Amino acid sequence: MIKEVTGDILLSNADLLAHGISAHDPFDSGLALALRERWPSLVKDYRHDIRSHAIEAGAIWAWTGVQEGGGTRKIVNLVTQDTLGQGPTAKPGKATLENVRHALQKLARFVKEERIRSVALPRLATGVGGLEWAQVKPLVEQHLGDVGVPVIVYATYHKGEQADEGL
Repeated sequence: MIKEVTGDILLSNADLLAHGISAHDPFDSGLALALRERWPSLVKDYRHDIRSHAIEAGAIWAWTGVQEGGGTRKIVNLVTQDTLGQGPTAKPGKATLENVRHALQKLARFVKEERIRSVALPRLATGVGGLEWAQVKPLVEQHLGDVGVPVIVYATYHKGEQADEGL
């Protein structure tokens, strides 16, 4: 089941949040920035981990952290964007449909293997990533439509607004 909603993905009740990044993402814009502000250890752990082993476009990187009010928050970073340059000067490039496809395949596998109960994601790769939702939506439907859990797509962002996720 895939459901599009309006609201603030940071307030989602879904078991897992997923979003797109580049391999050397600075987490300085869009949803990545909001996640960095809310869970600074996410970015610290990510940067530490990619120093010890490279992450490729199309991969996923999963993280679990502590919520402010207690409990845990699971986040999967989908590497949908290419990287421009190398080393400390590397910058995020644009997303590609191939990267999105590979990352969604890995996300679907992760959801099944980890017994995730629900997933929330934005209109993946359409902000900073630069793709059109009309191109990405069929890939989301193809790879997440039959994972057996609710998939909530945050179509429109409204800060501080709880979406009607139906969870």
